[in-house]
Amino acid sequence: MISSIVIIVISLILDGLLSNFLPFMVGNLSFFTPLFTVMSVFLIYPFFKKKEKITYFIMIAITGIFYDLLYTNLLFFHAIIFAILGAIVILLYRYLDINFLMVLIESIILIFLYQGITTFLFFVMSVVPVSFSDFLYLVEHTLLINIIYTQIGYFIIRLLPKKYLGLSIN
Repeated sequence: MISSIVIIVISLILDGLLSNFLPFMVGNLSFFTPLFTVMSVFLIYPFFKKKEKITYFIMIAITGIFYDLLYTNLLFFHAIIFAILGAIVILLYRYLDINFLMVLIESIILIFLYQGITTFLFFVMSVVPVSFSDFLYLVEHTLLINIIYTQIGYFIIRLLPKKYLGLSIN
């Protein structure tokens, strides 16, 4: 549990730091736009045993609330999105083998889902005018650094002793 909190805190800090140093305006996104906190939802799941799914959902919902308070000013928006992504992460861990290639594919899936859900909600609630090309632009500019972050995080988690993990990771 402590390991998952450390990963979340590091992700929140890195999201803030990199967002300050990289251009982050619509139409001017860097190819290194971080979504590390979203990727940490995927990375922390192995630290919870199968019976601790409620604790996992509580932790990612609280993470979503902190993310909203620190970065978006849309209270409970990311808490709900993180809970949806958490359910998808549980399904991915249940039905897919976890190795370096699958972590790559699963992180791409999570980025597409996160950007798709947020773009859809922004479109429905008319918060920001968005289109399908805007969605593809966001996905394109968030893939690279987040895949690298997820692969590095997975590599570090594999190096941890098995007693800290609730699930087995290949």
